Amino acid sequence: MTDPRLFVFGPGYSARVFADGLRAEGWRIAATCRSAEKKAELEAQGIEAFLFERGRPLADAQAALAGTTHLLVSIPPDGKGDPVLDQHAGDLADLRTLEWAGYLSTTGVYGDTAGAWVSEAAWLRPTGERQKRRVEAERGWLNLYRQYGVPMHLFRLAGIYGPGRSAIDSVRDGIAKRVDKPGQVFCRIHVDDIANTLRASMARPTLGAVYNVADDLPSPSHEVVDYACRLLGVEPPPLVPFDQAEMSPMAASFYADCRRVKNDRIKRQLGVTLAYPDYRAGLDAQLAAGL
Repeated sequence: MTDPRLFVFGPGYSARVFADGLRAEGWRIAATCRSAEKKAELEAQGIEAFLFERGRPLADAQAALAGTTHLLVSIPPDGKGDPVLDQHAGDLADLRTLEWAGYLSTTGVYGDTAGAWVSEAAWLRPTGERQKRRVEAERGWLNLYRQYGVPMHLFRLAGIYGPGRSAIDSVRDGIAKRVDKPGQVFCRIHVDDIANTLRASMARPTLGAVYNVADDLPSPSHEVVDYACRLLGVEPPPLVPFDQAEMSPMAASFYADCRRVKNDRIKRQLGVTLAYPDYRAGLDAQLAAGL
């Protein structure tokens, strides 16, 4: 049996937590990066590193991908499309050692449902350009499965949080805001539960499957900040009406959509039990761990 090897296109926050867990168990890990400095940093940690970005495909894709049994793609599409598909779809289609592949997408592909619940069977109605690009990327990855049998799985992630990227960290850094938009809720997922879901999918692969990855409690963002403040014993920032809040265009764009995301499928089909079923559990654990 081939020794397991995970190849990661884009070792960001979620992908890195997932990969580090496997590396601790003796897996070989390979990942892409965009600079010589990052390449040296990854290699110093025992990770095979390869330069990659739009306009700079893998120098020797066949050698870089050789022996890969599992593949994770977490690079978002750009204005031209998906850079991995555009430059290496053929190489992945020819990869005979591949047992499982995952693409990290976003629940933003559903668009605005005015707070209604959505499952994986819902129509995709993206409202912004970034979300529309995600829909096209999803189609491209599923086509790679349908046409060439690449063992793809799509994971639509809610808002990601965890140590270093949580309301606790925002409060500590003095950048937390409490914005009030009546009726607005956001779905979120702890980074460890993303990793656990990917592991569950690897154990029970269903080629071409699509999974929502979200916790059990869609909530207004200001309630999350308020809870983090209570945990830290500090006064929360003032509650500001949405139309008076000073936010970047990117931050404001997240308030354009409101939806509640069902997570039944990962529980039913993959047997996932969320370690952090709501933001309270996640923040409690982070504080208890001193993170």
